[in-house]
Amino acid sequence: MSSGDRGQAVGVKGTYEVRTYGCQMNVHDSERLSGLLEGAGYERAPEGSDGDADVVVFNTCAVRENADNRLYGNLGRLAPMKTKRPGMQIAVGGCLAQKDRDTIVKKAPWVDVVFGTHNIGKLPVLLERARVQEEAQVEIAESLEAFPSTLPTRRESAYAAWVSISVGCNNTCTFCIVPALRGKEKDRRTGDILAEIEALVAEGVSEITLLGQNVNAYGSDIGDREAFSKLLRACGKIEGLERVRFTSPHPRDFTDDVIAAMAETPNVMPQLHMPLQSGSDPILKAMRRSYRQDRFLGIIEKVRAAMPEAAITTDIIVGFPGETEEDFEQTMHVVREARFANAFTFQYSKRPGTPAATMEGQIPKEVVQERYMRLSALQEQIAWDENKKQVGRTLDLMVAEGEGRKDGSTHRLSGRAPDNRLVHFTKPDTEVRPGDVVTVEVTYAAPHHLLAEGPVLNVRPTRAGDAWEKRNAEAAAKPVGVMLGLPKVGAPEPLPVASGSGCGCD
Repeated sequence: MSSGDRGQAVGVKGTYEVRTYGCQMNVHDSERLSGLLEGAGYERAPEGSDGDADVVVFNTCAVRENADNRLYGNLGRLAPMKTKRPGMQIAVGGCLAQKDRDTIVKKAPWVDVVFGTHNIGKLPVLLERARVQEEAQVEIAESLEAFPSTLPTRRESAYAAWVSISVGCNNTCTFCIVPALRGKEKDRRTGDILAEIEALVAEGVSEITLLGQNVNAYGSDIGDREAFSKLLRACGKIEGLERVRFTSPHPRDFTDDVIAAMAETPNVMPQLHMPLQSGSDPILKAMRRSYRQDRFLGIIEKVRAAMPEAAITTDIIVGFPGETEEDFEQTMHVVREARFANAFTFQYSKRPGTPAATMEGQIPKEVVQERYMRLSALQEQIAWDENKKQVGRTLDLMVAEGEGRKDGSTHRLSGRAPDNRLVHFTKPDTEVRPGDVVTVEVTYAAPHHLLAEGPVLNVRPTRAGDAWEKRNAEAAAKPVGVMLGLPKVGAPEPLPVASGSGCGCD
């Protein structure tokens, strides 16, 4: 029996599942796709449906070398399921769809809809057209049709939300194909951004993450170099907004006014994800990164001077074409100097269609692997040492759900500190909901998390916790026949799902 036959409520077309690959921009787009489908009359399939839905949407990423193999493998696994279930539809969107276009339908003729990064709002129409015409619909827009945040949404969290401030990127990093797929940077009006944040806060959201491919370049499209720092300060004036984060900035555009705005705006959190990519000046030049080692370390020094408690994270690519042992040692030097709280390290892989893919001096796999292991070991020790400095500190945590995989067996809960460190804490006797704030003392440090093993010092119920409770009560009250899975609730991941800062080009 198909999921669509399980006692659907009147007016429900069927169930849907959205599978997301890649960066935070894709995660945000998937929330919009879910909102569009629910607006069109579909219900979300239960968790773990694994393709047992009436509509399955793949929101793809194109930044890894084997991205297409992964997509076609997943599509292949759905082909026999679709044969057994007339009426089931499969859609492919995102960066890989923008890049491959007609190729997807040729390789997987059972796909019903292919849409790009610029026209996600067309998905319901394309699904209906494919159903009526009984043939695949391929529609790829060359420019943005509607800013994603103007579309309906089904947010994954009741208390934390992404807010997109720009789309596209004006950089030309030689390892990144995203500008070709997402287009040139297009900034959203500041008033529209603030209006969305205020509406989210009114719904109970207490933490927002400003999102952009190159978030601190915001303003270049509207001719204001200080637009991003002004936006941060404006966020500080929104009553009820407790935490503001942003990802991902580019060192080129990270100016002193942004550092000042972060330090002087109480609800802007002391957290910074600053992609390094390489510590070698020659490699940075080959990557077309518009900064050098001294500039990067200078930013880190200024941030630490303004916000000593700030946690700084990064992305690093190991084995870029032409990288020598000396180049790699320069990266190791920057890691030692910067003392990152965490680093997302990647072995270079060719992105088809990028200049780097055809560069001379491609590094042998075994050399890249050996360097990667050395870098990972160094960063692991630094992260542990930095976390040990947190022991004894009293922290206010925003309680999360789903971030502590062992919470059930350890009788703990999990939350995020202001600097976004993950802290597991002893479950108090009083009720604590995701979105509420607890005060704890850190007692133990591991490389990737902290423990607060003593009693919780204070519990502060919040409107965000109320919003979480209301959402779950509404989900529980749904008709049994719909069988909706409970929503995944928790703060947006601090870093990209598959690759550090998302496209890796920040």
